[in-house]
Amino acid sequence: MSANGGTKAIVAALAANLGIAVTKFIAFLLTGSSSMLAESIHSVADSGNQGLLLIGGRRAKREATPQHPFGYGRERYIYAFIVSIVLFSLGGLFALYEAYHKASDPHPIENWQWVPVVVLLAAIVMEGFSFRTAIKESNLIRGKQTWVRFIRRAKAPELPVVLLEDFGALVGLVFALFGVGMTLATGNGMWDAAGTAMIGVLLVVIAITLAIETKSLLLGEGAERSELAKIEQAVTGGPEVERIIHMKTLYLGPEELLVAAKIAVPACESAEELARGINAVEARIRREVPIARVIYLEPDIWSAAAQRAGTGQAADTAVPEAVGDDAAGAGAPEAATKADEVAGRPGS
Repeated sequence: MSANGGTKAIVAALAANLGIAVTKFIAFLLTGSSSMLAESIHSVADSGNQGLLLIGGRRAKREATPQHPFGYGRERYIYAFIVSIVLFSLGGLFALYEAYHKASDPHPIENWQWVPVVVLLAAIVMEGFSFRTAIKESNLIRGKQTWVRFIRRAKAPELPVVLLEDFGALVGLVFALFGVGMTLATGNGMWDAAGTAMIGVLLVVIAITLAIETKSLLLGEGAERSELAKIEQAVTGGPEVERIIHMKTLYLGPEELLVAAKIAVPACESAEELARGINAVEARIRREVPIARVIYLEPDIWSAAAQRAGTGQAADTAVPEAVGDDAAGAGAPEAATKADEVAGRPGS
């Protein structure tokens, strides 16, 4: 749902920005307004950014390879991070430079004075349509989250990026309309420079926000608390597992979650019985959290040493840990993970 919704929002934003960029640039050529030039570059940057998001979404669908055994899902995060860089440099810094240049020579708008106002009002309507589409698609997956939490916690980067870009575009258009309107009313070009500077600061703030949030996704985020609760319930919800010794999760992409856990199991008479139990646990996890496509479960006998293993605490050299590994049976780990050796393939 998030991928399809994200694509629809991206296409709507791309169509709007391409049309807006052309009209803004024509208005700049006719009037020489720095606000119109800043907004033209802003729309060009946004159009390029939407193109990058579409490329990232397409490349992320490639099949896993021996060199990248977990696939390319996180490539969507890389392209979203590139978007933040483009927005910062091509959008924000250029607008700030243009504001400085305009302030050095604050000439008024003398020709075609009505053009920038008409273009900006039309652009507000088109950007409003794009923003409405992004809001509508986001609401399908946002649930009861606030908008701030949705942007901060969403694992699919496209919708938050488009939301922030469209919001920034609308506010930027208001800033440009303010600068142009005050310049026309007073004949003082400093208002045009001020509007351009406000656009630049706005784009820099949005770009930094996007970079921070996307960096977290690139570093690797685990499952949300609600998802963890479902996974824990699925693991311990049957007789196959006595307790979870420790568990770690990682998003391999917006719609693919890795689950790795060491679990305490009761004594088994055979590896076959152990494998059947682990397959049952995997099936419950996938039923509760469908995006948990890659699952690795390591059976063990619970002990204090086993509890510490894999948690970063000092290892215990006492015998129980070794006994626990032996008791699980040689070959049991292979049985536990045989269904997940191919990333994303459900266990039997």
